[in-house]
Amino acid sequence: MKINHIALYTNDLEGLKDFYKKYFNGKPNQMYHNENTGLKTYFLTFENDCRLEIMTRPNVKELSRDLISSGFIHLAFSTGSKEGVDSLTKRLEQDGFKILSGPRTTGDGYYESCVLDPDGNQIEIVA
Repeated sequence: MKINHIALYTNDLEGLKDFYKKYFNGKPNQMYHNENTGLKTYFLTFENDCRLEIMTRPNVKELSRDLISSGFIHLAFSTGSKEGVDSLTKRLEQDGFKILSGPRTTGDGYYESCVLDPDGNQIEIVA
């Protein structure tokens, strides 16, 4: 069995779509809009057919952004190399995104950095 997709709500659908397209090579589909509920969604497809659904609708409430809490806490993207981690992390930092840690080798042997997307979701960039 494999995970089909992961979904998240946002108040900035176009901005979040552009972020994942620009920095992580996500390929968006055509936006879906349910006029009865106000729901709007994109599916972004990444390498190996992994998909992220980003959604918005009227009155999406903001969640607490505590980085250490129960529930889903981050998405991890692999660049395939340490150089890729370094390069993407530097690019995100230069473009004003918050770098939480790294690039570094973790205690369990991963080479990674952690950044925040425009909504404050934690993203791991791994080799």
